[in-house]
Amino acid sequence: MAKRLRYDMNACLGCQTCSLVCSTLSGYHSLGESGINIKTKGGLQGKFVCVVCAGCTENISCLEACKTGALKARNGGGVLLDKNKCIGCKKCISACSIGAIHYSDNLDRPIICRQCGTCAKYCPHNCLYMEEVE
Repeated sequence: MAKRLRYDMNACLGCQTCSLVCSTLSGYHSLGESGINIKTKGGLQGKFVCVVCAGCTENISCLEACKTGALKARNGGGVLLDKNKCIGCKKCISACSIGAIHYSDNLDRPIICRQCGTCAKYCPHNCLYMEEVE
């Protein structure tokens, strides 16, 4: 059965372990090359929010914006990027209504969560988890 990334940010301390683990999969150790972004709601005392692909299953706006076929619907939700077909037009970035896609100049391509769950495995506070979906 397919799985999709979900989160409960109540225990999040903003350590960024998830983001750094994700970026390492791309060959970097940088918050800028991560498909998951942890931000504060406001100030040092504020709660944290997770900005990551929601794993859309219908009306996938980033996929619809991609005219080269570089994005394909992923079983369970979200998309997978074919780096060889991506021309770097950045239309997927502006199409994402939640701002979960950004462009990496280092990789010369958009960074989109693959819903692989690696970040969830390494989250020291169990804020991230994989949910089974049909």
